[in-house]
Amino acid sequence: MNTSTENNSDDFSEYYGLDDNTASPCQNTAVKEFGRVFLPTFYSMVFIAGFIGNGLVAYVLIKYRQRSNMADMCLLNLAMADLLFLISLPFWAHYAAKSHWTFGNFMCKAVTAFYMLGFYGSIFFMILMTVDRYVVIVHSQTSLISRQHLANVALACFMWLLSLMASLPTMIFSKAENESTCKPEYPDETYWREFGYIELNILGLILPLLIMVFCYSQIIYTLYHMKSQKKHKSIRLILVLVIVFFVFWTPYNVVAFLKLLQQTGHLQECSWQQNLGLSMQWVETIAFSHCCLNPIIYAFVGQKFRRLFIKTLKQSFPGCFKHCKTLSTELSERKSSVYSRSTGMTNE
Repeated sequence: MNTSTENNSDDFSEYYGLDDNTASPCQNTAVKEFGRVFLPTFYSMVFIAGFIGNGLVAYVLIKYRQRSNMADMCLLNLAMADLLFLISLPFWAHYAAKSHWTFGNFMCKAVTAFYMLGFYGSIFFMILMTVDRYVVIVHSQTSLISRQHLANVALACFMWLLSLMASLPTMIFSKAENESTCKPEYPDETYWREFGYIELNILGLILPLLIMVFCYSQIIYTLYHMKSQKKHKSIRLILVLVIVFFVFWTPYNVVAFLKLLQQTGHLQECSWQQNLGLSMQWVETIAFSHCCLNPIIYAFVGQKFRRLFIKTLKQSFPGCFKHCKTLSTELSERKSSVYSRSTGMTNE
């Protein structure tokens, strides 16, 4: 999220460890004004669509989830991670519009925590889903652990603990400076800022990519040699989720790496600073849209979830579905009657 409170560019995605405190004569007025108008509108749209979609996903999975099913547990926690991430967006939208943080130091740390936990939580639960499918399909004889409820809960808690540990540096150093900005303020002559960039690229892209490429290559190889094709559908939803995640978040990681090069003294030209400032806004646009896509993927790819969602709607609005069923029956009977008359056939 890129806006400015000074003459130089003040990238307030710094709460994510992506700040640039180097003084520069560059005037990024165009980038600042674009972000002030575009970002609040976009964040608001993502928040509304994502909160409704992920809320419905969480409700359905909580209502019908199988206690021993690792995949359902991961999908539920993935929806919860997206909801945590989405909670932060209204605050960043207000920050982008006003170029001024008005919520105080405590909320600065809290909103940063929601953002970071949601981001890393999504990554780690996708990794867990992938590893679980790998164990179940490639090493089916050792898959009993994934059917133990206590083991599932322990793994979920461990994933959230990892998310917290990965988020701690940014959470600790984030503060509302002079109650006007909300960003990480790292100690001078330390490498915490560079560590934030490196952590983002390793945990946000490189590590999950390596794990998922290995696991899915083994899964595809195993399924290819199976006579039964039923297990193919078992990984389709997770595979689509993973692919979409990388398509939407890889550009963000690439720009973050370029920001790291800028921090180390490279790419200091004014054109680079302006282009990276504008690029960060666009890649954030792509990345943040990801929160709205998971529910759509569940609906179109996950047959089990689609069936449970329709079941939930029927239970919540029985009158509507009863009326719809009556209309469908009447239309079917009329169609049958018309067909009978046209062919000279009767039901007798």
